[in-house]
Amino acid sequence: MDFSSLWIWKYMKDDLRWYYKVATNRKPAKYLIAKRVGVDYSDDDKLEELWSKFYNALPKFLSLWKDVDEGKEDITKLEIPKVSLLDLMVSIVRKWLYSCSFCRWRCRVNRVEGKKYGACMLDTESRVGAYFHHRGEELVFRGVKGSGTIFFTSCNMRCAFCQNGDISTDKYNGVRVTPRDLAYMMKELRLEGVHNINLVGGEPTIHLHTIIEAIDILAREGFSVYPENYEFESVKYDSFINYPISRESASYKGELNVPILWNSNFYMSDEALNLLRVVVDIWLPDFKYGNDKCALRLSRTPWYVETVTKNLKTVRDWGENMVIRHLIMPNHVYDDTFPVLDWIAKNMPEVWVNIMDQYHPDNFADPNSPKFRGEYKDIARYPTEEEINEAWNYARKLGLKFDVVTFEKRLLL
Repeated sequence: MDFSSLWIWKYMKDDLRWYYKVATNRKPAKYLIAKRVGVDYSDDDKLEELWSKFYNALPKFLSLWKDVDEGKEDITKLEIPKVSLLDLMVSIVRKWLYSCSFCRWRCRVNRVEGKKYGACMLDTESRVGAYFHHRGEELVFRGVKGSGTIFFTSCNMRCAFCQNGDISTDKYNGVRVTPRDLAYMMKELRLEGVHNINLVGGEPTIHLHTIIEAIDILAREGFSVYPENYEFESVKYDSFINYPISRESASYKGELNVPILWNSNFYMSDEALNLLRVVVDIWLPDFKYGNDKCALRLSRTPWYVETVTKNLKTVRDWGENMVIRHLIMPNHVYDDTFPVLDWIAKNMPEVWVNIMDQYHPDNFADPNSPKFRGEYKDIARYPTEEEINEAWNYARKLGLKFDVVTFEKRLLL
């Protein structure tokens, strides 16, 4: 069976229409559209001037995207400008690093100088802990050949229970990657048949500068992009598998076509979200907490609910394709799961929600680990069957769209 014939599309294709079309090469990824939007700017422009030019160009991009989506425009017949919207975005993120506010912390540290660190503890270097064909994501993402998942190191949250704690808490994990290296990794995975490039971590937002520049390189060079070196191959976890290479599975009318999936804690700034709007084809946000008290205690993250809900609502109001994830945690069904589901039911009941039951105590919440801290004893166990069923039954009561995406691994349809 191929990706486009999966049973799950009977239920979810209408809600993930754009992503489905890009993943199956019926439409071009957004970055290929942005490549056709010309702009006029100078590298000498101040950051504020660059932002102004970005927001002036954004309506042109959105109009072109709409025309492409509706079949009114064929991008291959459009002239490619010498300077594109993507080039402008690269200039923005490069200058933005001198006073970084990629995420809601708005630390304003000079990451180029690298003498003082913000919440993410990073300078300009980006590192990848692992990349591979992920077979454990939702069926609409893993498909038949996997989701091309790239795990960036470090994070802007401090989740005590983080199940990727090795990369989220160790910024030196993995290998250093340049934008060109990252662009090649994306090309390599797509040529091997993955249905999307799944940018995750840690947290991808704090690596926005590397990601935007990589996508710009991908847009300009396509199938011709090659890395500066191949050191990153050491963290390709499935390198022992000889995947067949297929340009056909990665091509839209002859151009390299890579669907971009943003797998994030959604704790980004408004400005970062606006940049991502131009390049992200499918959003996979994580909605952890229904109250700020738990977010502060378990993730040391302030302003959590207002930030994540605002970003969720923005993406929904844009009409973007999205699947929300929520992880059921022990002793937190009433404090967090119910409020999260209530908010979704009230604000975006049409959006699919994966209500996940795979929590296990990890990192500082693992009672068998020397890192265990007693203050996290309330989450130092697996959720009970009763807690899990309470969460699912409440979602049913609210009429949420969760069953197919949550239970698809159990269904034999």
